[in-house]
Amino acid sequence: MKQSMIIGIILIVLGVVGLVFPVITYTTREPVNFFGLQFTAEKQNTILIPGIVGGLALVGGIAVVLASSRKSAA
Repeated sequence: MKQSMIIGIILIVLGVVGLVFPVITYTTREPVNFFGLQFTAEKQNTILIPGIVGGLALVGGIAVVLASSRKSAA
């Protein structure tokens, strides 16, 4: 497989994942001081992925795959 074909497939997969899962949530642990005592608190963080980013990655990946397949056929 050509390198451009692999990049195109990766872009397609990332685009589909970005469209299917527009929100990524993860948890971090942070130390908290409360009256001189130290505790650990869990904090949820959220990353929002705009739909346009997933769509652009998908369309770009399809374009790269098509361009790569046309170049190899010629």
